[in-house]
Amino acid sequence: MSRWAYVNGRFVRHGEAAVHIEDRGYQLADGIYEVWAVIGGRLIDVEGHFERLARSLAELRIAEPMGRRALELVLREAVRRNRVSYGLVYLQVTRGVARRDHAFPDPPPPPAIVITAKSLDRAAAEARAARGISVITLPENRWGRCDIKTVGLLPNALAKQAAKEQGAGEAWFVDADGLVTEGASSNAWIIDKDGVLRTRDTTANILRGVTRKTVMGLVGELNIRLDERAFTPEEAKSAREAFITGAGALVMPVVAVDGTPIGDGKPGPVAQRLRALYILNAQASNNL
Repeated sequence: MSRWAYVNGRFVRHGEAAVHIEDRGYQLADGIYEVWAVIGGRLIDVEGHFERLARSLAELRIAEPMGRRALELVLREAVRRNRVSYGLVYLQVTRGVARRDHAFPDPPPPPAIVITAKSLDRAAAEARAARGISVITLPENRWGRCDIKTVGLLPNALAKQAAKEQGAGEAWFVDADGLVTEGASSNAWIIDKDGVLRTRDTTANILRGVTRKTVMGLVGELNIRLDERAFTPEEAKSAREAFITGAGALVMPVVAVDGTPIGDGKPGPVAQRLRALYILNAQASNNL
């Protein structure tokens, strides 16, 4: 099946899609992105992603490429054309095409927009969740505005490669105070030795995860205490459970940190229950 991409106003075949060589996203990482999970052919956590998209654009002073209703139509069409039942939709907006200069072009060019959609193997994802993943820890080396979802992801890419080379599924960044900030493409969580669910608060240098926010709303169904409080790698290693959240991972159990097994080295019951609740909630919600 041919894949389709939306590029600056029209759908083109994925293999033929292209952007200008002086697109500022390509030359200066001057752009933002957003990713929606797709379950049952529908985009999940729609409002949260649209809110974060608008915030990221505003923080970089990039104009919205189109109105909300029009963007919804294009996103749905990307899912339809690519026949995605379970997968991801990727949206990228850059400041546009202009002669290379660090300062913003004046007058500003039209923002450039790209949207792609791809299917994922749901059975493989569930099998991975049943096994759990391991993570490694690395010193935090990203810029000070990780709350903006920019396309400047080189430190994240290097962290992911380091994790891959060590047979791990994710890398957790650790700040100068020895505290875990977040993963290279996810938010980090533990159930500490006292049974408290902990994750870093968003006033720190972390992304305001949309999946994170939804999961926090599901915690009440489990009758456990939630604390937005940072933890160290050592606390993670002595935790009862650990997991990550994100549009790609949904809720993914973590079974080892830097080679140290978490709990009994198997996915924990809280992570498994939250994953099931998240998917059930997604299927029942009125999503796009």
